[in-house]
Amino acid sequence: MSRSRVRLLAGVSALLLGAALPLAAAHAQGAAWPTKPVRIIVTFPPGGAPDTLARVLAEKWSGLGQPIAVENKPGAGGNIGADMVAKAPGDGHTLVIGTVGTHAINASLYAKMPYDHMKDFTPITFLASTPNLLVVNRTVPASNVKELIELARKQPLSFASSGSGTSIHLSGELFNTLAGVKMQHIPYKGRAQAIPDLLGGRVQLMFDNMPSSLPLVKSGELKAIAVTSAQRAPAAPNIPTIAESGLPAFEATSWFALLASPGIPRDVQMRINAETLKVMAMPDVKEKLAGLGLDINTGTPEALTTLMQAETVKWAKVVKESGAKAD
Repeated sequence: MSRSRVRLLAGVSALLLGAALPLAAAHAQGAAWPTKPVRIIVTFPPGGAPDTLARVLAEKWSGLGQPIAVENKPGAGGNIGADMVAKAPGDGHTLVIGTVGTHAINASLYAKMPYDHMKDFTPITFLASTPNLLVVNRTVPASNVKELIELARKQPLSFASSGSGTSIHLSGELFNTLAGVKMQHIPYKGRAQAIPDLLGGRVQLMFDNMPSSLPLVKSGELKAIAVTSAQRAPAAPNIPTIAESGLPAFEATSWFALLASPGIPRDVQMRINAETLKVMAMPDVKEKLAGLGLDINTGTPEALTTLMQAETVKWAKVVKESGAKAD
């Protein structure tokens, strides 16, 4: 996502949020939520950014009077967990940490989807975004994008992902297209399964979410090549972007949002929105997520819908041009 797009969406979000604040406050006071245990579905295994965001919300919502459970339901690029929420009762007690995969990319990547990512969910709010970090096994003889491209043209290379349809997958496909190389995609059922093979050299590289891979770079276990965003990441200012390293058209960002099952009453929707914005504005939460490379950018349900529509169009083009398919 370009900085101009982020500013535009942030501006739209702020405008919509400002207009909705009085209504949201009234709804937050009047809506009865939660009235029973809440489930937050994470569509990938524990350990990644979606899981971190879900557990932050669960911890901070523990004082709302009902149990808050985080359930990891991985599979099919996030489609299995997302589909559970799409078919859950519309009472606001089943939520999902939606991703750029489940709510933008998969619609064009998969020949048949079990849900409609726009119609079968109630948007709550955008949560955060993060660039992906291009990391390689320490033995790979490349220290920058130019050297990696030259290496990929000389010998077979494979890149891991946390599953087909993720931004991690599509970042690799976009790299293949722009660099004119053919690195092989190796999908895993979550990053927890991919990282051991990357560390062991069974795959050579990965376009991993920064919160997951940056600690491994700092510890020296992986080598960082570049970040996938248009600008350098504040959490890793010394790592160049792929765009500035020789592929100026390259840009790919992972993002995460909170959505609920369809048909939720407006007052409940806005109550959940208000409670989420409250958590994401807490100083300790902002500090923790910033340290992981997550850029918080919350707003209204309407702003989230606008983002999902724009990202669906953007990634459909990437899927078409790259010829990517769900493995």
